[in-house]
Amino acid sequence: MPIRRAKVHGTHGEVIGHRAVRDHVALRPLPQIPYAVTQRHLRHVGKDCLVAFDANLYSVPARKVRPRQLAEIRATKSQIMLHSTVPDQYGETLLASHPRAVGRGARIVDGKHWDGLPRGDNRRVTTGDVPPQPRHRDALGAETGPLMALLNRAAATRVEVGRRPLSVYDELTGTRPFTIKPTPEDPR
Repeated sequence: MPIRRAKVHGTHGEVIGHRAVRDHVALRPLPQIPYAVTQRHLRHVGKDCLVAFDANLYSVPARKVRPRQLAEIRATKSQIMLHSTVPDQYGETLLASHPRAVGRGARIVDGKHWDGLPRGDNRRVTTGDVPPQPRHRDALGAETGPLMALLNRAAATRVEVGRRPLSVYDELTGTRPFTIKPTPEDPR
């Protein structure tokens, strides 16, 4: 060891022992608080104020985000912290903090985060279990079903059109229908 420390290193050109002393002086004691190892990712916020990460969903406050907004995820071994990419008026970026889900397919939701979302009783959001209602009540005929409700939503459904047999169009264009008339040579 003493022989090796007295040699000049080939890369940095210094005596190895002198460089070692200088390096040891530069080292500081370990900090009292351990260094937190985090993963950092960017994800989009959904319409339901949920952010997908690691096959799980985590909620963010509806009043602080908008759909498709980017959110930064800082994930430790036990915690998920969701941050806005732009600080608010107080300089804060933290939107929410959740315990990290174990496994896949979990929904970690704080109910208070959904304050401000539409309830589903207006046009912005619907639950899908009720067929859409037509915009004009007088458009409904005797037949009222989901298909008619969809068809009656458009104003074009109330425009009267002329009804005529398709043979009229054949006469106008000079074509005949694709029927084969029997000929005397070929009686079919």
